[in-house]
Amino acid sequence: MFRSFFPVPKIFFSSAALWLLASVLIWFAVGEPIRSVISIDRFTHPQIASTETPAADQPTTADDPVAAQPAAGADQTNPNAPATTESTTSTSQQAAAAGAAESSVGNFLNGDRVWLYEYVLLVAFAFCVFWYFYKRNEWYWWSVVGSTGILLVIYFQVQVEAFVNEWSGVFFDMIQLALTQPRSVSPERFYGEVFTLLIVLMPTIIVSVLLAFFTSHYVFRWRKAMNFYYMAHWPAIRQTEGAAQRVQEDTMRFATIVEDLGTAFFSSLITLVVFLPMLWGLSSTITELPFVGEVPGSLVWVALAAAIIGTVLLATVGIKLPGLNFANQRVEAAYRKELVFGEDHAERADPPTVKELFANVQKNYFRLYFHYTYFNLARYAYLNMVGYVPLLTMAPTILAGGLTMGVYQQVQLAFGQVSSSFQFFARAWTTIVELQSVYLRLRLFESFIPKDQEPIKESVSGAATT
Repeated sequence: MFRSFFPVPKIFFSSAALWLLASVLIWFAVGEPIRSVISIDRFTHPQIASTETPAADQPTTADDPVAAQPAAGADQTNPNAPATTESTTSTSQQAAAAGAAESSVGNFLNGDRVWLYEYVLLVAFAFCVFWYFYKRNEWYWWSVVGSTGILLVIYFQVQVEAFVNEWSGVFFDMIQLALTQPRSVSPERFYGEVFTLLIVLMPTIIVSVLLAFFTSHYVFRWRKAMNFYYMAHWPAIRQTEGAAQRVQEDTMRFATIVEDLGTAFFSSLITLVVFLPMLWGLSSTITELPFVGEVPGSLVWVALAAAIIGTVLLATVGIKLPGLNFANQRVEAAYRKELVFGEDHAERADPPTVKELFANVQKNYFRLYFHYTYFNLARYAYLNMVGYVPLLTMAPTILAGGLTMGVYQQVQLAFGQVSSSFQFFARAWTTIVELQSVYLRLRLFESFIPKDQEPIKESVSGAATT
């Protein structure tokens, strides 16, 4: 399944994990010294040399004790004078005004992020170069370069989501300011923020379409590699049960599911790396948790607890599903095989035999329906209820008026990203069950191929990589 497409799978995937870990350590340990030498952000975002300071012979307000004192006015002479509007402004409105004063323009491609993107590209390039010279196989451009490219695009999409989170904080604080203080936000500022979001999202839409197109070809190339690998050993495996289905159908299903789950899992990891610090910082705005009180990083712990509960719940409830799916394919294969024989031999596929085989199919499907009923009950109940967790978590702070609209939106988005990533196994459990059944069938199928066999060479597969 893997050695037909990837070069030395055990070494390949281990090296990818180790290289990713080493890259993260290098980034935090010596990232800044490396940046000063090779980063292009010093050319794209030149630093401002210095901030102007007043001359030494010019007194400032702090140097003049008289000037530092406020002038006597009505507020001092009349202690019964009404308070000004500023003193009655709520804390949340003041925070919203401060948040609305910020701008999201330039946050997506500032100097720090240019260096980050450059570093990620260099890390990916170095990994591809290593595997070009070490154990390169005929599928290198798809298995190594193609996989790396898909992961880079996923990383780009997560960065866009992080920018949208930051943009939401500024934009919804501006909305709150505009609603509470009419005409305090100019049309130019409002439409400028909307235009900024469009500038970032439009390329993302195009990239997503291109990624879907490339991924379709990627999955088919993986299927093609598996197909040629199995057919090279067809004399040894042709007598196994459902051999034709394994080569024709399960190769495509396996490549598709693994690609979908793999990219989703990597996306969840990158999302956690990007959004966990953000959610931890936003937790400082939450004064206390219901029934618990004040907890440092409260939002992160709540998201983690909700994910663990859901994963354990669905894993326990759905423990029988992989075996039932595996058995379902076996009875389907037996029924299909008898019908195929009946096409060429009149004595095969007689009514009693077909009735018995179909009865096995029916029995297994009815068992699947029963077990999926209570599994779906637990799954849908969990997925629907977990969506209200962040609202309940923020309830004491909301009721105390301690959040602005911008911060509320940021918390909702960041919590949703982190919670969804933590819930990867819970949300993908039905797909994982399907993958397990396909994997078990292909493992049984491959057990008839000698383990010391190498992947087929280009001389055997011809133009297999095109």
